[in-house]
Amino acid sequence: MDYGKYRFEQQKKLKESRKKSKSVSVKEIRLSPTIEGNDFNTKLKHAQKFLTKEGAKVRVSIRFRGRAITHKELGREVLEKMAEATSDIATVISKPKMEGRSMFLILAPKSDKK
Repeated sequence: MDYGKYRFEQQKKLKESRKKSKSVSVKEIRLSPTIEGNDFNTKLKHAQKFLTKEGAKVRVSIRFRGRAITHKELGREVLEKMAEATSDIATVISKPKMEGRSMFLILAPKSDKK
């Protein structure tokens, strides 16, 4: 078999596989540990839009500023509340975890395949 023809076939297969692949973007929503109800609802609507219409993963993060880092449980409650509010359209990929002065969790849209 001709090597040039073999390379051409491999490139053709690679190009075809790239066409069929779907890239998933990750959107980020930032919250604070002392967020109020209406602000939370606004951020929740943004997250739902990202998950349903765009099909993107959502990284919900909380930045602890100053002495707020002593109350990590408040941030965890806010993240769990967000996960519970989006439970009908999203699954939690990673549970809330600390990374430096911020805590985050990642949500992915539920797949329709069953």
